[in-house]
Amino acid sequence: MMFRHLDCRLLKSLVFFIALALVSTSFSEGGRTPLRVKNGIVSSVSRLASEAGVEALKQGGNAIDAAVATAFVLAVTWPSGGNIGGGGFLVYHGEDGDATTYDFREKAPLAATERMYLGLDGTVVSNSNHIGILAVGVPGTVAGLYKAHQDLGSLPWADLLAPAVQLAREGIPITYALQSGFSRNSRRFAGYPASAAKFSRQDGSGYELGDTWVQPDLAHTLELIQEQGRDGFYQGENAQRLAEFMAANGGIITAQDLAKYEAIEREPIRGSYRGYEIISMPPPSSGGVVLVEMLNILEGFDLKAMGHNSAQYLHVVTESMRRAYADRAEFLGDPDFNEGMPLAQLMDKDYAAELRETIDMDRKSESDPEKFANIYESEETTHFSIVDKDGNMVSMTYTLEFGYGSGIVVAGGGYLLNNEMGDFNSVPGVTNRRGLIGTAPNLVAPEKRMLSSMTPTIVAKDGKPVFAVGSPGGKTIINTTLQLILNVIDHGFNIAESVEAGRIHHQWLPDVTSMETNSLSPDTIRLYEAKGHRFMEREAQGAAMGVYHDRVNSLFLGSSDSRSGDGAVVGY
Repeated sequence: MMFRHLDCRLLKSLVFFIALALVSTSFSEGGRTPLRVKNGIVSSVSRLASEAGVEALKQGGNAIDAAVATAFVLAVTWPSGGNIGGGGFLVYHGEDGDATTYDFREKAPLAATERMYLGLDGTVVSNSNHIGILAVGVPGTVAGLYKAHQDLGSLPWADLLAPAVQLAREGIPITYALQSGFSRNSRRFAGYPASAAKFSRQDGSGYELGDTWVQPDLAHTLELIQEQGRDGFYQGENAQRLAEFMAANGGIITAQDLAKYEAIEREPIRGSYRGYEIISMPPPSSGGVVLVEMLNILEGFDLKAMGHNSAQYLHVVTESMRRAYADRAEFLGDPDFNEGMPLAQLMDKDYAAELRETIDMDRKSESDPEKFANIYESEETTHFSIVDKDGNMVSMTYTLEFGYGSGIVVAGGGYLLNNEMGDFNSVPGVTNRRGLIGTAPNLVAPEKRMLSSMTPTIVAKDGKPVFAVGSPGGKTIINTTLQLILNVIDHGFNIAESVEAGRIHHQWLPDVTSMETNSLSPDTIRLYEAKGHRFMEREAQGAAMGVYHDRVNSLFLGSSDSRSGDGAVVGY
């Protein structure tokens, strides 16, 4: 067998990893007290993934090496968001002051058209931009991780893939999160034989807690990537398999689409807030621009004096969200297709001052329904943050869009495909109060990247990274990241307190603020409503992951959001 020797090497690697972990790894599963260590931290939604990243650090790897190991293990252990069939963004900030970003957002296939989801009546047919094979964008994750590693990694690529390959081949325990996720999505999986087979036992019954989940097809695909790098996914056996699967099921992604896909290194969005530097993701992520615009508005208020999550504080934060999200909808999209996006204006301090002047401290503004609304964006994404022994940081968010993406597993490939095409504006020119948006910057076009809210961010001081944060959560991601930063800088929270604190979200339209259940007192809500705000309760908002460099005490701090369930921050 061609992989016999490889499997032996992988087994030795896994045994080595486990031995190291048992000797010197520290971990925390969330809470208001951060993990404190001296050498490096990985905070992710999966303890197995965090451990794989830390073991890469222990072997002398840097934050990029750890990101590669963590991300591929998440594709095995966290299939609702971790992936090789989706895409995302990575922000890097070195201790030497160098900062960059990698855009591996999915792209529309070459055969995509602006009106591809519309029927004769001009409306979307059967939710086809979100459901089914036509909702799949050309995946970018493997290309992005490979490019980042080629540029900045230090350990051998094959070694970093070893934990993911072994876990897929040997199996992982079924946790409550996995069991409940499989069960909730079983009807979606049933429509595709490979999906049904992957997420159920051989006899067709559902997995139970404590079962071992083995993924041989995924292991084989990961081995191709391990041996061949980027080409293991976008060329050869896997590319042919994916193209044939698409053709057989009515999809439009071809071998040419895969061969042409490239991840892009982009200049970061750079802003400032109370003496700190904000390093975040540029378009086609809207996150960095909107984050900086909101911070610029809020810089003119004494938020500390208002008090964390007081009614007045929530009022000005909400009004900042309202204005920035309106600009998001009107102006932002893929920069390779929208040359005239006014990014500098949106992030200008003077523009923020003008917006600040429009905020009435006693009364909320109205969200004009003739302005621009925001289409639905799934909250099932995943984020991790990393700091290595030298202080280099990575903040990375990637996704399949919906939880488990399209629900479609590639037969013989073992991996889920995304349904990211739903993040495009599907009905050109039609924007209404129901949340439909048809503005030009984010209309479907061949090879275009769809707009995203993912906001991996690193905050620096004097050119050196201080903390890295991010979260899943669809449209709420930008606002979660905003509040994480405010919690640390304005309110003096440690990284764990910041991650655990209650959050709100407002996105222009619908004109309602969502608040996490039991996060605010009745008195605060009453005072907030007295200003005209409407609110609704929701369950957890996001699942933030953060790392922090405590330079005074020469320690690294980390936090994994307790909202995430299986999450863990691991360090050594």
